[in-house]
Amino acid sequence: MKLINFFKSVGTEMKLVVWPNKHQTRIDTSTVVGMSVVFAIFFAIIDWAIQSGLTFI
Repeated sequence: MKLINFFKSVGTEMKLVVWPNKHQTRIDTSTVVGMSVVFAIFFAIIDWAIQSGLTFI
């Protein structure tokens, strides 16, 4: 009985969710991809600098 109540409450909550539209989804996705690229470049530069420093020593 508790399982049935759980799924009923899940259905009720899902009706209250406000889903983003296509435009907002594209903006959010491009932001995540862009920041991932920025962080990848940043960490690659830091890795290169540390590796060069250790090679120099």
